[in-house]
Amino acid sequence: MSPSRKIDIAARLSRQWLASWSVGVENGEMSELTIWTYDWVPQGPRGFVRDLRLRWACEEAGLAYSVRTVPFEGRETNHLSRQPFGQLPFLDDGALHIFESGAGLLHLARKDEKLMPRDPEGEAETVQWMMAALNSIEMVTVPWWFLEISGAADNGLAGWVGNRLSQLEKVLAEREWLAADRFTAADLLMADVLRVSKLRSFGNRPATDHYVARVTGRPAFQKAHADQLAHFAAGDESRRAAGQSSVREAGDLTRRQSDVRP
Repeated sequence: MSPSRKIDIAARLSRQWLASWSVGVENGEMSELTIWTYDWVPQGPRGFVRDLRLRWACEEAGLAYSVRTVPFEGRETNHLSRQPFGQLPFLDDGALHIFESGAGLLHLARKDEKLMPRDPEGEAETVQWMMAALNSIEMVTVPWWFLEISGAADNGLAGWVGNRLSQLEKVLAEREWLAADRFTAADLLMADVLRVSKLRSFGNRPATDHYVARVTGRPAFQKAHADQLAHFAAGDESRRAAGQSSVREAGDLTRRQSDVRP
């Protein structure tokens, strides 16, 4: 590729960084809530990149938001000033800047009672199950999932994962929702952790399967999921227009998928 062509592509990517894609903004006005994600990812992680959690929460609560992007190229270092580990998403709420999807989700939950009750007991229950989703379930399932897709001969984590999922199955067999006897941000987060296909096919856990189907059947999830897919499909078109391949990237597909959903 000629130097001039490389400069042209870099300029296009810089413009993408500055561009804003508005979603659900009422009356034509920009929202103070801005969700940051990649401009493009490979096919594998689409529908699972964690900006979905924030989109979904905004859709549930009826919060207007916009989506802005960080270039996928150079993602390891091109936004370290906003996220010290080089990951996405991060969230802006006016002058407030938050990284980590769990922290962003908790911030959004505090904005609307649809996501988290205002009574102390309901709030505490919601927060504890949000933390359980991240620390007791996802902390175990993500390394297991990564080793599975990497083709490791001896995963070594299957017993730990199976035990945690079985413990959760007992809980879900006795209740419809995790907290406050209704949908909350805890269900949003737990269902997003659990809906990974490899987890769904790992053992027979009917209560968990019904729970995930119920939560992800909500219109807000369906819209957020469709919007994310459309966003990355638009990235395909942008890359084609810029003369970039939608397939060729540095490193193998497994590594690239782990970058966007570690």
